[in-house]
Amino acid sequence: MRTGARLAVVAVLTVVAGPVGAQTRCTETTRFDPPLRVLRCADGLVLETETAGTLRPVDRDGDGHLEGAEIGGHAVFVTIPASRRVRREGFQILTPHAIASVRGTVYAVDVTRARTSVFVEQGHVDVARRGAPQISVTLGPGEGVDVDDGRDALEVRRWPQERVRSLLERFGR
Repeated sequence: MRTGARLAVVAVLTVVAGPVGAQTRCTETTRFDPPLRVLRCADGLVLETETAGTLRPVDRDGDGHLEGAEIGGHAVFVTIPASRRVRREGFQILTPHAIASVRGTVYAVDVTRARTSVFVEQGHVDVARRGAPQISVTLGPGEGVDVDDGRDALEVRRWPQERVRSLLERFGR
């Protein structure tokens, strides 16, 4: 995986497709090895989704700069450069189970029907249950958490390299 001052996110998702053209100042292209749809935005944000996946970009204030993306079942890899133009307040990945908020970080989000798993490669990520955003954990490099619909406390753990590798390989990383 590449390092540097950028943010990367991987997630297994089923997301609602939506128009992403002019209002978000993003363009979509196709990559074939591995097969991905790539959304590139004017501020440097890049969202790569598996061809079977869909994605709903989030631009709450309508300024053309995305604050996040809502995902739910295939995979997406997100790259955000270290720039003040790209979400001064951070970038959020919203899943059915969790909210992951970051700046200048490399991390993975894996979504299934039963749970959302978040792993941090570089930097720090705050993770909370979608229904209880005021109670969160902060993950550091090499740490991960599994979030389900339950009420148990979120448990931060070190992830084995094989678990991380198997997810990132789908994006040629």
